[in-house]
Amino acid sequence: MPAGDARVARMGRMADTADGAVRFAYPGVSLFLRFEGRTLALDAASTGEKSWLDVIVDGTVRTLHVAPEGARHMLVDAAQSGLHTVQVLHRSETWHGTVTLRGFTTDGRFAPAPSLPARRLMFLGDSVTCGEALERSPPGPKQPVWWNPRLSYGMLAGAALRAQVHLVCHGGRGLVRSWNGRTDEFNLARLYELALADPARPEPWDQRRYAPDLIVSAIGTNDFNQGIPERAAYVGEYVALVRTLLRDHPRARIVLTEGAILDGEKKTALRAYIDETIRRVGDARVSSAISRHYPGDAVDAHPTRAQHAAMAADLVPQLRAAMGW
Repeated sequence: MPAGDARVARMGRMADTADGAVRFAYPGVSLFLRFEGRTLALDAASTGEKSWLDVIVDGTVRTLHVAPEGARHMLVDAAQSGLHTVQVLHRSETWHGTVTLRGFTTDGRFAPAPSLPARRLMFLGDSVTCGEALERSPPGPKQPVWWNPRLSYGMLAGAALRAQVHLVCHGGRGLVRSWNGRTDEFNLARLYELALADPARPEPWDQRRYAPDLIVSAIGTNDFNQGIPERAAYVGEYVALVRTLLRDHPRARIVLTEGAILDGEKKTALRAYIDETIRRVGDARVSSAISRHYPGDAVDAHPTRAQHAAMAADLVPQLRAAMGW
């Protein structure tokens, strides 16, 4: 069965190929299927050496490396035939590689696609939203397998709200500039337009394919990395982005928040920029949420797994209030 078959439910941004395969690069992208049989295999490849998937079979999780040369991976090899529910989730980021899933093979039969939640969320952000290094296991250098969007604050919030989640995020990027001050990379407004944010081969995203009920923007940490950006330019860019979101998704509510890493005067400045953006947009569908500071640990400045859980716990009541859920 091709990965793009109607018997596979999808969550996250993907690009389809003519032969029925699907390509993706944002973290958290998931495919869901059910089959009745004993075995299930997946044909997959990546453009890089650092791509990882979580494979969740009947609630049991294992992690799978996807190599550039491609391979057939056995996902299920049971002693007896039975009905199984499977989720394949992308752990990695765009800059780790673009993954191609060609299809699934079973000795049994594929069942109709599982149903996904009716509520729909979209989180816009940077490495924190992508789940960078939250499953770190020192000592040693940072490893790509440490990323885990499944346990990120956004996907945990989605689970608490019984909603689908799209993560549109990229490590090191901001609203107007990247962590290193560059303005010529794909920052948030450009990422929002793309299914695949590969600079060498970007693929556009049709916003009509996913209509979120709620959009959460947690951007700004990288913009402030080299100092506080100029207010007028920053707020002007944020106003333009929010107006684009309102135009593309006329039934969505939008919540702006400052994220977990900034603190002190930088956090105060970003908070003021968010407040001014909301005032200038002047739409009742746009509001803000407060993010507490979570400093990571001695190994990495990104929030830990426990801190992501706390971030979700902080955010969920504010999102419930914004949505009336």
